[in-house]
Amino acid sequence: KTMALSDVSLLKVATKIYYEYEKKLKRRGMIDFEDMLAKAKFILENDSTILKKYRKKINIICGDITDDVLIKSLIKTHDIVINLCTAMPPLSDYRTELSEIVEYEGTKKIIKAIKEENPKCFLIYGSTTSLYGEVDYVTVDFKINKKELTPFNLNKYKSEELIKKELDNYIILRFPLILNEIAHEPFMFNIKKNTIIECVTNIDAASAIVKSLDKITKLNKKLFNVGGGENYRLEYNEILRKILKYQGLSVKYTLSRVFLDKNYYSPVLDDSDELEKIIKFRNDSMTNYFNRLKRKNKKRVLALLAGKFILMFKKKKR
Repeated sequence: KTMALSDVSLLKVATKIYYEYEKKLKRRGMIDFEDMLAKAKFILENDSTILKKYRKKINIICGDITDDVLIKSLIKTHDIVINLCTAMPPLSDYRTELSEIVEYEGTKKIIKAIKEENPKCFLIYGSTTSLYGEVDYVTVDFKINKKELTPFNLNKYKSEELIKKELDNYIILRFPLILNEIAHEPFMFNIKKNTIIECVTNIDAASAIVKSLDKITKLNKKLFNVGGGENYRLEYNEILRKILKYQGLSVKYTLSRVFLDKNYYSPVLDDSDELEKIIKFRNDSMTNYFNRLKRKNKKRVLALLAGKFILMFKKKKR
């Protein structure tokens, strides 16, 4: 015997679920993606001070990188395109078709639009040093073995090759592990813990992109490794220890370290000073990054206690 639920009872159930969902988001300091877009739109439309500040500087357009009409219309009226669109691991490992659509097909559509609508348009493409694979030290001249690339790395590599073949105006920036706001942005926990890596903070990564604009002619048709340099070279395990200390234990940290393949690479970059010499993009430091992490997470009492417990356990084990 089955019981049919009325529209009213379904609405009550859905309302309760949504209410619990909102409560959990708020408790974790998170926001739903669609709400993020809606709230950004609301603020820009209704807060006159914010609107006045940014109206002449930026236009926020939400769209799909595979939308030919949108891409062509934007490229037709802009001199520079910065393509940072990506599907990062581990998502790209499980949804390889999505990785190809976002990374390679999306880049292909941008290239096509540039050639057809605005051949003088300049493309700055954000790539990854992970495509070098499991090596200790590299430069941009390192020969990449395509057969050993993960879906994410392969699509980055294919995109780079297509850009070099089809465009006259471009810069390719390969980024290593980026130290970012872990609570709100994807962080690469899937690196082997005893690996010596080179990384860069999100502030310096953004600075590299922005400052490249001032030297765009000098950097044309070149590829750079965008690392933090000597002060950002350390064992990955040391980063994990500091994350546990200042961010605390999280579900993302636990699941990533236990279950994910350790197939993201961030080798030491012997030539990471080359871009720094030209544009002087380094202004941040590891100390500043972890101090920011510490300040933002001081209210995560239980998570921090759990992190300290794990660190004590590891210390005793050694």
